[in-house]
Amino acid sequence: MVTIASQLPEPFNDAVRALLPDAQVIGIPRGVPPVLPDDASILVAAPIIVRGATAPEHAPAGWPFGLRWVQLGSSGIDFYPRWFFDGPPVTTARGTASQAIAEFVLAAIFSHAKRLPDIWIHDAHEWQMSPLATVAGSTVGIFGFGSIGEAVAQKATALGARVLAVRRRTTNQAAVAGVTFVADIGELLQQSDHLVLAAPATESTRHIVNLASLKLAKPGLHLINIARGSLIDDAALLEALDEGVIGGASLDVTEPEPLPAGHRFYTHPRVRLSPHTSAIGPHNTQELARKFARNFKAFSAGTALEDLVDVRQGY
Repeated sequence: MVTIASQLPEPFNDAVRALLPDAQVIGIPRGVPPVLPDDASILVAAPIIVRGATAPEHAPAGWPFGLRWVQLGSSGIDFYPRWFFDGPPVTTARGTASQAIAEFVLAAIFSHAKRLPDIWIHDAHEWQMSPLATVAGSTVGIFGFGSIGEAVAQKATALGARVLAVRRRTTNQAAVAGVTFVADIGELLQQSDHLVLAAPATESTRHIVNLASLKLAKPGLHLINIARGSLIDDAALLEALDEGVIGGASLDVTEPEPLPAGHRFYTHPRVRLSPHTSAIGPHNTQELARKFARNFKAFSAGTALEDLVDVRQGY
């Protein structure tokens, strides 16, 4: 019997037990594992470097404890120390929250276009009509056209929006009908009414939104970040917001997380800030359990694993 050590909550473990009745799932604490059950060959790892937590620079003695495969409980690999990937194959949870995040993006777009909740009135003297933007006919730019970007594009095109996208890999550029691929984020900034950041945190994407790139922005641009806070130079964004170059920013991620008390994002009138919650939905547990079960079957058969981490690429 294969033994799986899991740091995820019991609902996930129970879902895996139901899908893989011949495997043994043992729940273990979150964090850097100082030791694992002797017979555990698979680890399902919860994020470690979150909400100000840190991880040791070096692996604990005995790592990787005889593990043959590590499944991450997240899509991003930046929640884990570098040594976590010096050992057995590691796979991510890519795609398990894409629909939830895409819906969050659409909610942010609608909120900005319809000026919600600012148009709610509370007294008779406020009864004055004002024009609102439409999503149909607007241009939605997507920087990072992976699983999340594709889900956003499918929903945006269905609403009648024009969708532009940038992706690192040039294959399958017609994966979503109605999507036009452009060369770089500069083109997205120049043409988009709403720009969605959906790329992983890597050295090449760090501060991809900066003082120079924001000078290219279409007046009134609405910036949406559901990727990682490191993609944005905060000082540059605040300057662009203060000057009215950027019409608004919907930020579900920041650097660091949480932001320190008093940070201007908390109170800026053009910022809508949420606590990295766009991925949290009612189906996450089952989606990840099903993905894990698929990979378990591939692992058992000795075939290729789905969404294998490539540390050189950063995801």
